[in-house]
Amino acid sequence: QVPMVASGGGSAQPGGSLRLSCAASQVTPSTNCRAWFRQAPGKEREGVAAILADEGTTYYADSVKGRFTIYRDNARTTVYLQMNSLSLEDTAMYYCAAADRWYCGSWEAKAFGYWGQGTQVTVSS
Repeated sequence: QVPMVASGGGSAQPGGSLRLSCAASQVTPSTNCRAWFRQAPGKEREGVAAILADEGTTYYADSVKGRFTIYRDNARTTVYLQMNSLSLEDTAMYYCAAADRWYCGSWEAKAFGYWGQGTQVTVSS
């Protein structure tokens, strides 16, 4: 009911940067938490970053702190993931997701009822 479109994936060299975008048509109480997950081949899906769309509070996985930044636009409908200092380990399919604000402090994928399509990020030398 809340469509989201992910874009911005591509290829980069180690140390490079990419910016992912996740555009939603609206913000509702059930989608106040906006997040990015990723899944690499042979790995489980893991939470990367999340943001409360209404107030801007952010959450990050330890593996990306200091390198990735999640932020929203003024209308709160589009969420971005700026990825800097990329490494080979960042290669994965990245998914944007949304959930009630109360789940933003955890990485429980099952709590996120809205998902966009995946966008591939490939880091190689």
